[in-house]
Amino acid sequence: MIDPIIEEVRKYRDEHARRFNYDLDMICEDLRSRHAQNLDRLKEIRTVGKTDALDAYPQHRH
Repeated sequence: MIDPIIEEVRKYRDEHARRFNYDLDMICEDLRSRHAQNLDRLKEIRTVGKTDALDAYPQHRH
């Protein structure tokens, strides 16, 4: 059975790689650049719910 989510991820991954002629160095450079441009957004995502987890373990607070 084909998983549609896996197929969609593979499709977008291939489209991205094709834009860089499957050059791994260029693909990685693009991903690093995208990551750097979205650091604030990524930090927000990582911290969602973090305070709730810390409240459950007050001994781990600094």
